[in-house]
Amino acid sequence: MVEVRRGRARSEVTRRAILAATRDELTAHGYDRLSIDRIAAAAGAGKQTVYRWYPSKVALVADCLLADRVFDGVAPVADTGDLVADLRVWLRAFAAQFDRPDTAAFIRAATAAAAESDQVAIRFYEQSTAAAETALAERLRAGEAAGQLKPGVAAATAQSLIGAMLYRLLTRQPVTAEFADQLVSALPVR
Repeated sequence: MVEVRRGRARSEVTRRAILAATRDELTAHGYDRLSIDRIAAAAGAGKQTVYRWYPSKVALVADCLLADRVFDGVAPVADTGDLVADLRVWLRAFAAQFDRPDTAAFIRAATAAAAESDQVAIRFYEQSTAAAETALAERLRAGEAAGQLKPGVAAATAQSLIGAMLYRLLTRQPVTAEFADQLVSALPVR
């Protein structure tokens, strides 16, 4: 049996406006102070429309994460033959994305929402760190194969590097190029 929706059909233009306003709201005020009133006003939508489409803050943030990539895109890690140099270049670029105030605020807010919902946590991982982790692990595996990295540690090392950078961001410590270099210096390279 097909479920028939009552009321007005959802407008994709309005949905996109609500999601853009949600991202702006998360960036400006964080998850804890997320205001449906401000989102509705900024989106030019009625507050009841937002509540009808999104029964909770978590549902709204989950849709926002699904619709919007957190990072500009994750480049593959170059393979010049020098694992340490390649990782430094890549991690510095990754740190530069974290240095953007809008990205940093959105990640902090999304992390707070992810703590409340498995669905948001999964979407946050898929939209924010999965591609970076995959790109990094692939280069680290090539480093293992070339004898530049202790065998069997690529996946854990990728998670550790990204996790350390996220930790710095969440604890409001600078995620700098120097910190990225320190992380690379701590790796079990040969």
